[in-house]
Amino acid sequence: MKSWAVTKLGDPDDALEILESPTPVPQHGEVLVRIKAFSLNFFDILQCQGKYQEKPELPFTPGAEVGGIIEGVGKGSSFKPGQRVIATPLLPNGGFSEWVVVKEDDVFPIADELTYEEAAAMYITYHTAYYALKTKALLKEGETVLVHAGSGGVGSAAIQIGKALGAKVIATAGSQEKVDICREIGADIAINYRHEDFVQVVKEETKGRCADVIFDPVGGDVFHQSRKCIAFDGRLLLIGFAGGAIPEAPANHILIKNYSLVGVHFGYFRKLYPEKVKEAHHELMGLYREGKIRPLIYHQYEFSEVPKALHQLGSRDTWGKLIVHP
Repeated sequence: MKSWAVTKLGDPDDALEILESPTPVPQHGEVLVRIKAFSLNFFDILQCQGKYQEKPELPFTPGAEVGGIIEGVGKGSSFKPGQRVIATPLLPNGGFSEWVVVKEDDVFPIADELTYEEAAAMYITYHTAYYALKTKALLKEGETVLVHAGSGGVGSAAIQIGKALGAKVIATAGSQEKVDICREIGADIAINYRHEDFVQVVKEETKGRCADVIFDPVGGDVFHQSRKCIAFDGRLLLIGFAGGAIPEAPANHILIKNYSLVGVHFGYFRKLYPEKVKEAHHELMGLYREGKIRPLIYHQYEFSEVPKALHQLGSRDTWGKLIVHP
């Protein structure tokens, strides 16, 4: 089988190389998945560069999300060949490949209606957004949620899930094209933060109440501006720091406005509570069948185009998720 492997550290163009290896055989507690589509994430670039928290020995294959078909199972498996699944392989044997062996705990059956491309685009972003908004923020029907970077993978998931939970959704994005995308996928209000003051817009749209929940995968100055439009008893969700700067918040401001800073670490939650993640996956499949969520896909690439696709992803000019066909 063919796999993209990081054979030396550097930018994806230099770090990645296609290697040939035998198709793996699943052991007890494992399944073999024939990959029909896999997605790209920004941390794949960091892994190529050696800047990610996990640093496996070279060579290793990146890729954390795939959609595919089970072709083989280990002894006593609860899965069967032919099942359509999302799989979340772990380093060093990731999903930038034609085949992958995955632990059963990292495999999730998918709805018949869900395409392999959408399946590959769904796991990290939708589970993160669902965990953040439903479990951590306890978002209620009728509340207002402000979603930053709304056209991105996790931001677009948060817009759709916010609407599915009955909230009013205000989204920010950095271009007119991305603003239009936010509206198309359900945002009630979409703001081009390069030309508008999102703090003022949020205050106007909520008649001074401000946002009950803020979904922030950006950090930096966006975080500090967000503190100016968080409602009393609001919940400011810390998803990540795509803006590069990790902010600090003055405790007196948190006290005066009585809001909560809420960390969202889905990966650790998944390790601690795998059964709850399976329950959430079942609920997300239900939302998909009801037409309330649908992964946003920027472009689909051929297997040979992985370095090119990662370069595009790194430029931050894309939106939604980037998908590759082995």
